[in-house]
Amino acid sequence: MPDPARSTADARPGNPMHLRGLWRFVRPYRWHVAFALCLLGMAAATALWFPWALRGVIDTAFAAGQGTDQVAALQGHFGLLAGLAVALGALSALRFHWFTWLGERITADVRQAVYDHVLRQSPEFFETTKSGEVASRLTTDTTLIQTVVGSSLSMGLRNAVMGTGALVMLVWSHPWAMLQVLAVVLVVVLPTVWWGRRVRRLSRASQDRVADASGIATEVLAAMPLVQSYTAEPRESRRFADSTEAAYAVALQRSRARSGLLGFVMITTALLVIWGLYLGSQAVLGGRMTAGELGQSAIYAMMFASAVAVLGEVYGDVLRAAGASERLAELLGTVSPVRAPAQPTPLPDHAGGSEVTLEGVTFHYPSRPDQPALQDVSLRVGAGETVALVGPSGAGKSTVFALLLRFYDAQRGVVRLNGVPVDALALQDLRGHIGLVAQDPVIFSASALDNIRYGQPDATPAQVEAAARAAHAHEFIVRMPEGYDTFLGERGVRLSGGQRQRIAIARAILKNPPLLLLDEATSALDTHSERAVQAALESAMAGRTTLVIAHRLSTVQKADRIVVLDHGRVMEQGSHTELMARGGLYASLAALQFQE
Repeated sequence: MPDPARSTADARPGNPMHLRGLWRFVRPYRWHVAFALCLLGMAAATALWFPWALRGVIDTAFAAGQGTDQVAALQGHFGLLAGLAVALGALSALRFHWFTWLGERITADVRQAVYDHVLRQSPEFFETTKSGEVASRLTTDTTLIQTVVGSSLSMGLRNAVMGTGALVMLVWSHPWAMLQVLAVVLVVVLPTVWWGRRVRRLSRASQDRVADASGIATEVLAAMPLVQSYTAEPRESRRFADSTEAAYAVALQRSRARSGLLGFVMITTALLVIWGLYLGSQAVLGGRMTAGELGQSAIYAMMFASAVAVLGEVYGDVLRAAGASERLAELLGTVSPVRAPAQPTPLPDHAGGSEVTLEGVTFHYPSRPDQPALQDVSLRVGAGETVALVGPSGAGKSTVFALLLRFYDAQRGVVRLNGVPVDALALQDLRGHIGLVAQDPVIFSASALDNIRYGQPDATPAQVEAAARAAHAHEFIVRMPEGYDTFLGERGVRLSGGQRQRIAIARAILKNPPLLLLDEATSALDTHSERAVQAALESAMAGRTTLVIAHRLSTVQKADRIVVLDHGRVMEQGSHTELMARGGLYASLAALQFQE
């Protein structure tokens, strides 16, 4: 799978046309956009009217005579200017508000769409994409888009309209002189376009390097106890500094290129305006133009120059946003290999739990295509049965859970739940049917109450407490400062390993699923707590199908059946007594553990 977050700038430079990908987010607000554009057009037209009104003031003021009619006419011209100023201020304020609202609204929609899309990706996606880089897309890239849509786009459109209008007025007023200016402008545009391509490439590269630094920071901050235990702070600091310096170096190149582009545009435009004014002054001296017309032309020329300068700066923002839009489009275009069927099969109920079947299943992880995790595995777990999966590390035990939850699809064979292939079921139905307690339980940055009812958000406090008591978590929860409302910290840092596992067990018990998957659910518990929680789990497993992964064989002796896996194959299965009598792999593992 290609990495949407790590595409290089050299391979595919940003292009303003990539902003077209934002249209699907703009379309729901097209009437708001139309209204904002009307405000923009009215504000620009009002601004363009100013020089025309000022021409009347100058020509009236310098006209021969000082009669009453002349004073009244002058007052009328100044009144018109005042009215235009008020109208321009009001229209500009409304335009700014609407474009800012559009920028914030569209950015929020883009951010939500990216987040929702990432949530639906299979684990294969996260094998090639760092979560820190995804976070960078959700923050840095969407902020660039917000800047363009909410601010730069408004400025760019406004100045494009005003610059075009000013140029049209100049050409209309003095065609020959201004057509010469326009011809030179076209010559200036060519190097500007070439320069812009370099800015695009550097903008994309700069965003990639920022994402790299973000990915490193996210990874290290999530593993601070390990980093500190190995006294690796200086090494990690240097690694982050190297990444930050790389981002700085590219950003500096981008800034230099963009500054050069902006300076080139402003200097050449200013020189063109000065040349145009020189031609106009010659026309006044020759009697071919009035002073008012020269003033009008001067203001239009300055408006044109200012518009071009602003457009040069806005173009830089557009280039950066184009790179951000392209990267977000790549992320949104990533298709998960695990998708719900168009017409899912309803999951039939099964009395006394669920029935699980694996038929000739062979599976390779995408990141390890030459190393099979499961090889031709066939297994049937009856409704209400408790089956333990044991074997050495890497035997394929957790892979069975991953295929049952349909985090991946097997390359060969069929995985069934209640007789239905899991890839024919809606993902919500399949995963809602299963409760999972992982070896390394996830605790969210929330209260104990919210963590326990994560799988059943509408559970009452009494139901949460009952589940906590069943998992032997109630005792330590009520001793915390705020009881069930106590904030557990990021990733549950305020809890011990055993306490985190009991919270996870309570979460699964509260969900009350027909199929329960326990992946080393008691591995972090001391002997006393393990016995208590094991009793609670035995009670929770009653009336449901349970699959248990365990390395400590003492925890699975009471299972209805024990399946021994090694190198992705089923080596043997039976009860503890039967397997011990056979003297196979299970007996060898048991002998090693029980002799310790």
